Amino acid sequence: MEILDATIITTALPAIAKDFNVAAAHLSVGVSAYLVAVTLFIPISGWAADRYGARRIFSLAIIIFILSSILCASSTSLPQFTAARVLQGIGGAMMVPVGRLVVIRHLPKDKLVKAMAILTWPALGAPLIGPVLGGWIAENWSWPWIFLINVPLGLIALVFTRLLLTSEKGEPQKFDIKGFLLSGFGFGLFMTGLEIFSSRPENLTLPIVFTLLGLLFLIITVRHIQTAENPLFSLNALKIRTFRFTIFGGSVIRVALSSAPFLIPLMLQLGLGYSAVEAGTLLLWLFGGNLIVKPATTWLMNQFGFKHILIVNGALIAAGFAALALCSTTTPAWALATILFISGMNRSMHLTVLNTISFADIPQAQMRDANTFGAVVMQMTRGLGITVGALALAFGTWLLNGNTANPSVAEFQVTMWVMAFIALLSIIDSVSLPADAGETVLKKRRRANATDM
Repeated sequence: MEILDATIITTALPAIAKDFNVAAAHLSVGVSAYLVAVTLFIPISGWAADRYGARRIFSLAIIIFILSSILCASSTSLPQFTAARVLQGIGGAMMVPVGRLVVIRHLPKDKLVKAMAILTWPALGAPLIGPVLGGWIAENWSWPWIFLINVPLGLIALVFTRLLLTSEKGEPQKFDIKGFLLSGFGFGLFMTGLEIFSSRPENLTLPIVFTLLGLLFLIITVRHIQTAENPLFSLNALKIRTFRFTIFGGSVIRVALSSAPFLIPLMLQLGLGYSAVEAGTLLLWLFGGNLIVKPATTWLMNQFGFKHILIVNGALIAAGFAALALCSTTTPAWALATILFISGMNRSMHLTVLNTISFADIPQAQMRDANTFGAVVMQMTRGLGITVGALALAFGTWLLNGNTANPSVAEFQVTMWVMAFIALLSIIDSVSLPADAGETVLKKRRRANATDM
């Protein structure tokens, strides 16, 4: 629900704008408000789960999400809708990190690979299904149903939460108000800058100011975390090589992958001339690739190890962008579908590996802080991927003296080459990993070590 709601309204914005009697471009604030609220409140999720218990916080998050979804559906003006989306973001911010923390906190290392393979697929599928589903609902039903479908889903989730989760609490600690305010300003301003840029790239002054101010507050936040007695979350997990890799090199590839759901539909419609329905249908091949490789991800990780997969798969992701860069109006639909299908397989494999290796060497005592920090970074790279994609498209338009309002296929080809280059950059960090990186969670490596002994 949380990841789906970040993107499901994008294709329904014209219908919502018509009911609110505002320009469709102004509805981008509904997307921005949600993403910013999620990023803003993620840092508090780990502390709240330890202080009040994971089941209580997870249940509260679902209830907030359900109620805010009803408020979104019943909104009659843009200010009401924006406020409801902020409230929905607060619920989402507590839901996903706490849910993942429940899984990984006491998970035996030998179960981590399979568990992360299962946990990754909603993050892969939701951004791709969202725009298609949102457009279909707005066209065949009415846009409020985009949010009302969360009510039965949320109630089902609430029942299972009460049945399956315990009221276990972590070690309570004093709430770091200063850290929360500093990180809130930092993450909020940074994400707001990214969202403003991606929605209104013609005016660079405001997003640049917001982004730089956000970075300044984030630098101050890091200094505070390093010196505070009880910080909101610790950065000690960065001392662990595998986790540090997923934050730096992993963020680079996530930016490239996060740009795909934004750039590919635009290229299909504006560059190649497909209708919205045809573009959505082709995009489902990307989702199909995500799903079909999922049963094999655990075996592949155990068979070849993390480092080899990250290097080879990083090159394949770059090759997928390069293949899209070679497409033109004469490229048959079956060829596009094949490229998207294979790209979806590579996307699924890479994100599953990143999510698994990030916690492979984290001690149980540091799981909460690593999970919180990782969730914030992943949320930021989602927004950064859209912004970098918009930047790459603007670069292609400038390079070819094109029209920003109606980019040509040639400009999208330049954009895809830029994203291919960014994907290749991630391999640099992958190469520097030790050959046995994350081996403690790989069955093949453990069997080999036992045999040697």
